[in-house]
Amino acid sequence: MRGWALALGLLATSPSWADSCPDVLQGQLPKLRAKESIDLCQRFKGKPLVVVNTASFCGFAPQFKGLEALYQRYKGQGLEMVGVPSDDFKQEAKDSEETAKVCYANYGVTFTMTEPQVVKGPDAVHLFKILARQSSAPTWNFYKYVIDRQGQVVDYFSSLTKPDDPRLVQAVEKAIASTP
Repeated sequence: MRGWALALGLLATSPSWADSCPDVLQGQLPKLRAKESIDLCQRFKGKPLVVVNTASFCGFAPQFKGLEALYQRYKGQGLEMVGVPSDDFKQEAKDSEETAKVCYANYGVTFTMTEPQVVKGPDAVHLFKILARQSSAPTWNFYKYVIDRQGQVVDYFSSLTKPDDPRLVQAVEKAIASTP
C-alpha cells in the first residue's frame, strides 16, 4: 500500500501531471467559417476566459457589442473570450455564413467564435458539460461563464446580465488576477 501511495505521489508531482490541461479545456471545437479547429487547451490554458453561448437571432444578440467592448478592455491583460453559437433555443442561423455575418459584419466581433454547437443536455459538447457541472447549464442564449487561469468557473451570469454589469466585470478582473 505504501508503495502505491509513493507512486501516486510521484505521479502527482511529475511535470506532465502538473502541466495537464483543466477538464473544461479538454477537446477541440471547429472555428466559425474556418477549416481549422480550436484546441481549447493549447489556445486558452492558463488564461482568464469568458465563454458565452450565443444565437444570431436572439433578442440578446446586441450583447455582442458589449462583449466585444469587454474583450477589448481586458485582452491586453490576457483575457480570452469564446462565443459558442447554438440552436438549442431555436434562434441560431441555419448556416455558418449567416452566423458569421451577424457576428463579424453586424457586430464587429473579433474574439474567437466557433461553429454552432449543442450546449445543454446529454448531447452538449464537453466544454458545456463541464461548465454545467461547475456551475449551471445555460437556460437561454447569452449565458456568460467566467473561468480563471486554473480552469475553474469564477462565476456565471444569465442572459439578463449585460456585459458591462459591474458583477460581471468584477468576475473578469478576479479571473485575470488569478495565478496560473
